[in-house]
This record gives sequence, C-alpha cells and structure tokens, in this order.
Amino acid sequence: MENQQYLRFGLGCSRMSNVSSDRKESISTIHAALESGITHINTADFYSSGHNEMLIGDALKGYKREKVFLSLKFGALVAPNGAMYGLDVRPQHIKNYLTYSLKRLGVDYIDLYQPARIDMAIPVEETIGAISDMVKAGYVRQIGMTQVDAETLRKASSTHPISLVEYQYSLFNRSIEKEILPAARELGIDVVAFGTLSHGLLSGSFSKEKADHSNAHIPLFAKENIDKNLSLIEALRVIADEKQVTVAQLAVAWILAKGKEILPLIGARKVSQLKESIRSFDLQLTEADVKRIEEAVPVQEIAGGSFPQMKFKNGVVVRP
Repeated sequence: MENQQYLRFGLGCSRMSNVSSDRKESISTIHAALESGITHINTADFYSSGHNEMLIGDALKGYKREKVFLSLKFGALVAPNGAMYGLDVRPQHIKNYLTYSLKRLGVDYIDLYQPARIDMAIPVEETIGAISDMVKAGYVRQIGMTQVDAETLRKASSTHPISLVEYQYSLFNRSIEKEILPAARELGIDVVAFGTLSHGLLSGSFSKEKADHSNAHIPLFAKENIDKNLSLIEALRVIADEKQVTVAQLAVAWILAKGKEILPLIGARKVSQLKESIRSFDLQLTEADVKRIEEAVPVQEIAGGSFPQMKFKNGVVVRP
C-alpha cells in the first residue's frame, strides 16, 4: 500500500455483518479499499455484537498495522434480536469495552475511539477523560465524537483534543451546516460523514414501491413524503446524466466538494460497490455545480427527516 494514493474516503463496515453479507466478499472489499488507498476503516463494537470487529481483524492479517486507521465506536446496548435499547458510556466501563475490542480486532491499539452517543446524565468531560486515560496508556491514539451538538463538542474538546467527529450528512440532511460544521472548523476537528446516500434514497435506483417495503420507519420514506423526495431525485438525475455519472456518484462528489476536512464514508459490502463509489473522487465539481445541485434539492423542499435524533439519559433513549 505504500505506493497507493491516499483517497479521501472511509470504509463503513456495518453492512458487512448483516445476515445477507458474504464473509469472503466482505473481506475482499476491505482489501480492495486498502489497496485503493482508503485507510480509514470505520466500525463499532456493537455491529453484530462483535462480529464486525472479528471480521475486520481477519481481513487485516498480513497488513502493516500502521497503514490502517481503525475508527471504533462503543457504548450502544444491543439485545439478542439485534435491536439497540440503550447506551452505556459510564467512565468505569470504557476500559472493559476497549479490552474486548482489542482482542476481537487482534490489535494493540485503536487509532480513533469514540462513544456512539453521549448520555445526558453523565458530564461529557468524564466520558472523554476516561478515554484520555487510555490514550496516556497507549491503547488509543486519538479521540472522536458522534452526533453531538456544538456545545458538547466544545466541552469535549476542552477536556482532550478531538480529532474527528462523525455525523450524518447528505443532500437530504444538511443540518450540520448551521452550527456543527462551523464549530468543528473553528476547533480544527475534521468531520466524518455517514449516511451520504440517505438510506438508499440517493442510490439512484430507489422507487416508491421499495419505500413501501423498506425504510418505511424513516420519515423521508413515509407515504406522504416519498413522492416529493423522489421528484427531487429526478432533478438531480438531470445533472448526473449531463456529467455522465450516477446520482449516487454525484451525491458523494457533492460532499467531497463541501470541504477538504470532510471525509465521506462508503458503506460498501461488495468490491463492485466500492469501485463504483470511488469513481466519485474523479468528479471535480465547481462552485457553480455545487450551487446547482443544492438548488435541485432545496432544504425547504425536503419532506421528512433522515432519522429521529437519539439522545440518552441514564442509559435509556430519550426522544426529542
């Protein structure tokens, strides 16, 4: 990998551990990402209750540890049926979580360690302080955050330098542009963007019929919203066709054009999907292109949200 150009993408591995995933294909996808110059591997200890970590650990055998950047979330509580029912980011438990993750991944340290969410009942300074102890001990290199507000991000940053913060960001969810993105830029924190294709809406192949059977719990896909949102996709398709790219490639290229400090995650579980997404890197959008794309999907015209924002208190989900 020494001769490969670094690509400004991360590989999101959560979909590699679902029931339909092929283990061999998933490992091949991780290898293809590394060989393409994608070094950021994004996972969580609760993705299939540790299965994802073990899969990545197997895939990384034979690769130089320093050539891979492992980003790991922790703290989500998952039931045997796979449903997330709460959060545990209590400081005294963080060392235990980390110990198991190191074993499953087969590594001596984690490059970026971050709570999956923040529990409002626990001062964020205490959670970050416990992770910083693991930095001092050499088991963690950098600390990250996930889906927090600007005030919490500032508090965390005052406790220990925060290297990356992870948010959902796409043409259909630009909420971070108001306060979060300016705060991150002010603090010198880079942003990892997940959900860049809006749960498949921006894949370019989504239809109203599919919305009736999948993702129906997400407001964007509700019966009263889907027609409006699909009409916006068609406006994007006109631009994509002109540039001879797919809607998905155009959507990812738009994020790349929003700032060099933003790293989009590719949620591929097949080599073909990975290669398709990487082609977005070759599409250089001008300021005029970006403006036109955003005018095709005006924020005020988007019907429904991408997902309900989850907050936790005493380890239990609190609905806003």
